Order: sequence, then C-alpha cells, then structure tokens
Amino acid sequence: MEKFTFPIALLIIVWCKLGTSSIVNDPNDNLKNTVNLTKCCELNEILYDSICTSTLLLNNTEPWKPNMLDDKISKKHNTKYNVQIGVPNCEKIEHKWEVYDSEHDTLSMLPSGKLRHYINKKYPTDVEKEKLSEKYEEEEDLYDVNVEEPFYVDYDVGNYCIDKAILSKDKITTTYAVICIPQKSWTDTDYLIRNIVDPIIRALSISCYILIAIVYFVLPQLRDLVGNMITSMNLCLVVHQIAVTITIFKQYANHFSFFIADTIAYTSLLAAFLWLNAIGYFVWNTFRSRNVFLRVTDGRKYCYYSMYVWGTTLLIICTALFAHFALEISGTPVESTGFKTEKQETIGLLGSSILFLSIIFTIIIDICFILSTSKTIKRMRTYGRIHHKMKYSFRMFTLLFMIISFGWLSYMISLFDYNYIVYFNIIINLFESFLILYICVFGQKRVTFLLSKTCKCCESDVATPEGLDWGEEMTAINAGY
Repeated sequence: MEKFTFPIALLIIVWCKLGTSSIVNDPNDNLKNTVNLTKCCELNEILYDSICTSTLLLNNTEPWKPNMLDDKISKKHNTKYNVQIGVPNCEKIEHKWEVYDSEHDTLSMLPSGKLRHYINKKYPTDVEKEKLSEKYEEEEDLYDVNVEEPFYVDYDVGNYCIDKAILSKDKITTTYAVICIPQKSWTDTDYLIRNIVDPIIRALSISCYILIAIVYFVLPQLRDLVGNMITSMNLCLVVHQIAVTITIFKQYANHFSFFIADTIAYTSLLAAFLWLNAIGYFVWNTFRSRNVFLRVTDGRKYCYYSMYVWGTTLLIICTALFAHFALEISGTPVESTGFKTEKQETIGLLGSSILFLSIIFTIIIDICFILSTSKTIKRMRTYGRIHHKMKYSFRMFTLLFMIISFGWLSYMISLFDYNYIVYFNIIINLFESFLILYICVFGQKRVTFLLSKTCKCCESDVATPEGLDWGEEMTAINAGY
C-alpha cells in the first residue's frame, strides 16, 4: 500500500490544480465581456446647465451610472463596462444633435454598449424619419415604425456620448446625450434649394431693394413725400429679407437667436405694409381734397407719416410679444445642432397670428383706397399738375400693392413647410423683387430720364422731353438737355 500512496497523492494534487485553474477567470475573458461606453463629461462630473460641473460642487449629487436594459424587454441588465470620455467625433456628412430624456425622447443603454433613442410616438414625423432612419436605411432591423412599438434608433460607440444632466431653471434631473445624425449633402435636392438657392435669391432681392432705395434717396427730384415713403418701404423689405435669411441656417442655432430674428422679420414686414398703406392714404387724400396747395411741407408730412407707421408697428409688435409670453402655451422649437446649447423657440402661433391679422387689415384698407381713388379719377374731367403727378403715383401704388400682397400670401402659406410650397415661395420671392425694381425705377420714364442724365448713360429715344411725365420738361430745359 505504501508503494501506491505517493502516486495516488500526486494524482490528487494534480487534479486539484487543474480544477482550481479552470475556476479562475482569464483576464482576456474579462475584456471580452466588458462593453465600451462614452460619457460626455469626466467621471466625477455631470452636466449642470449645459456645463460640465464637478459633483463635489453640487450637494447630494451622484455621478451618472449606466442602467443597462435588455434589448428585447425593459429589464435591467448587469454588464461590466469601460467608460470613455469625450464628445463624439462626427463625420463630415453628420452633425451633432442634443437629446434630453423627456416625454418625447427616451434614452436607454443596451448590454451591447449601444445607445437606443426612443421617440415616444406611434407614428414618427417626416423630419424624424429623415434625420434618424436615413442613416440606417439599409439596416431595417435597427428600427421599427409599427403602431405597436415606438420608433427607435441604435447608435454605436463613437456616435454618441451620454451623461447625467441637471436643469436648475426647470428643477429637472434627466439623462443627456449627444448623437451624430446624418447631415443633408450637396446632392440632396431639398437641401440644395433651401440652403443654397434660397439664400442666393434673397441676396438678389436685397440688392434690388437697396438699388431702389439708393435711386430714390440720391436723386433730388425724387426726394419728395412719395419718394421718401418708397425708400423707407424698401429698406424695411431689406431688413425683412436679411432676418429671414438668418433663420434659414438652422445649424447655427447656437450662434443666432432665432426668436429675435423672427421678431425683426415680422416687424419689418409689417412696417413695409404700413408704409405702403401710408402711400395709398396720401394719394387718396390728395384726390379727395379740394385744396391741394397746403402750407405743410413734405418734410413735416413725412414726420407725421413716420409717427403713424412706427407707432402702429411698435404697438402691434408689443401686443404680439405680450400674447406670446403671457398667453402662448408653447412656441415652435428650433433645432440646435451645436454642443452645449439649449433649444430655442420662435414666435408662436398666437403672436404671429396677431401680426398677420394686422397685415390683412392694412390690405383691406388699401383695397378701399384703390377703389375710392379710381372712382374719383374717373369722375374728374380736368387734371391739375399735382393731380396729374398723383395719377402716376396712384398707378405705382396699385401695382406695388398687388405684387407685395401676393408675395406676402405666398410667404404665409410657405410657413406650413411643405416642400413644393416652399419652392414656389422662393421663385415668387425672386420675381417680386425684380417686379418692384421695374415698377419703381425702370418702368417710369421720369426716373429713367433722371438716371440717364445724372449718370450720362442709357441715352435713348424714349428719354426725350416729349416722352416724359409731368414736370420733367422744366428740368430738361433748366439743365440744358
């Protein structure tokens, strides 16, 4: 027995060694079972009012820890993870999009290390489909748009970062994430028209309006009351076009305040309609008055009309802003694609409806001016020199009213943001500016004659004293033309 004792003991020792070695985990196996996560701020930091802040500075605040949920059922899953720090480095064809865990969005971590973004709607909107499903159009298993299940998209490591966020203003503690979503490319027709063609057309429109304002401001013969009103109206249209151009580029929401841009756009458009209304009232009142030789100068009249236009504009815009802040339930959110920026809101439906109703009211008054003045002109058998001149001003006012009103109607309909309506408004915007330029400058013999003699160019057979409007024969004689 003693001969077999030593071999048996040796076998027992070897067997124990092999058993214990099989129980100990291999370090490589631990690395295989560990998933990578990306955290926006440092390990001891969270996002406090869009700024990474240390938890030591925040009382009773714990750092963010991932709660893994099973891929198929909403059940917490224990998974080892390795945390990486930093904002995702999106590709050139992508841009960063901020998401907060709220009633509209739900952020969940999967055991595979992916971030799942749920949109809590049974039917996703067209914008959400374009932003979220375009990137995964070839991977149909990553999202679902059925009625029974909410719409979601999974983001791999490197395309997201997640963290805990505290909004002190709203006293909310939630989950925050930055994800990479596809950006519209140059080859996309809608992106090309909205972000390239539309700004170019608006730049051309601004050039036309500035040219009209310069012509009526520089030429002394055109600096009468109607000429000053035309200059003011075109400058308002310039400001309106600039403000609308700013709101086109939604990706720069962290650089511009779209609420201020919308306010300026609506205010300038309303002021332009009020200046047009002032022109109509002046022409109507001139034909209506028995004595047109009043002692009030054009400068004083322009001050009176300026007080009417800007006073009414200020009153209406203050009413609209009061309705927006005091009575509006919620404004229209503007997407902010930059990092550490808050969502902006533009003027809501209630505030914009007050502005649009005011413009409709001025349009109705202008129609009354046109009908009344046209009847007065038909009844007149003889014209004085001032009435003869006002007749051409009335013609210009009527044409401007029709063009600007139609352009405003197209602009108002385009706010519904349907592609073909937006494209139609862009084309109308181009034709509107060129038609206003033609009516105010190139369509009037008086203005073209003054331009040809001032600039010493554009001489033609039409620009002769015989073919001029009233009052320019004396200008040609005095100037020696």
